[in-house]
Amino acid sequence: MRAFVTGGSGFVGRRLIAALREQGHTVRALGRSEAARDQVRQAGAEPCEGDLSDVEALKRGMEGCELLFHSAASVKASGTRAELFEANVRGTENVLEAARAVGIKRLVHVSTEAVLVDGTPMVNVDETRPLPERPIGNYSSTKCAAERLVLSVNSPELTTIVVRPRFIWGKGDTSVLATLSDAVKSGRFRWVDGGHFKTSTCHVANCVEGMLLAAEKGRGGQTYFLTDGEPVVFRDFVTAMLRTQGVDPGNKQIPFGLAMAVATVSEVLWNFLPLPGAPPVSRQELLLAGREVTVSDAKARQELGYEGRTTREAGLREMERAKA
Repeated sequence: MRAFVTGGSGFVGRRLIAALREQGHTVRALGRSEAARDQVRQAGAEPCEGDLSDVEALKRGMEGCELLFHSAASVKASGTRAELFEANVRGTENVLEAARAVGIKRLVHVSTEAVLVDGTPMVNVDETRPLPERPIGNYSSTKCAAERLVLSVNSPELTTIVVRPRFIWGKGDTSVLATLSDAVKSGRFRWVDGGHFKTSTCHVANCVEGMLLAAEKGRGGQTYFLTDGEPVVFRDFVTAMLRTQGVDPGNKQIPFGLAMAVATVSEVLWNFLPLPGAPPVSRQELLLAGREVTVSDAKARQELGYEGRTTREAGLREMERAKA
């Protein structure tokens, strides 16, 4: 079977391409730069030149494919509303337009628990929780809009399924781990409320496992959370991740209330004044990494046969070996 992947040069995309090839699929993947196309090629896919803004390039890449995995997105916390809308919403619109034009049969869209960020607690959340009307943060709101688009076009001709991995991590991560490491090394890192709250996580291999199962068994118009299983204490897990890279996060702390006040004021200032760079922290970041965020993957386990086979211990050992 032929599959097309957006975001193929990214952290999740590269692992997905390798897994698809292991299953015997022929894979094509979008690459907007020569460097991205090289990464796609090394992962085992045929690179297709273009980006999410180019519907014709998307059509050319998807031609003859039955499966589509849409994992490309802008995750920039400092991105403007316009930048993130163009990548996450308009880009998804273009992917859907191309998919319907060439006759793609099944589409798996990679979303995030961030679509639910509205300021209310997220404790053992499942897929019955409705999408908020006004998610907090540009990333959350644009990913929420993208998820709505994907689910809205589900039909007998194009089956669309959404997966929501929480806190993707693992060897090769250049996003979350790099951000945390940089914050520690620059002295900006603080444990919010000491970091003594629970979080769900999803190793990149488990994310890919869930994506493949969703493509095979997922019900059209449905959403599935993906995790590593039981939640873990945020501070314990982040400390273990950073230490695989030789980084000690230390013990600096800040109360949640104070951090939220700083984030709220910062967002106002950066929105209305021509200040350089990005705010020191955002409300969205605090709500996702400054208090408990736990989700249930029971639906994926029951309907898809998802297991989350890679343990945290195995994932951390892999990261440690990669550094060595």
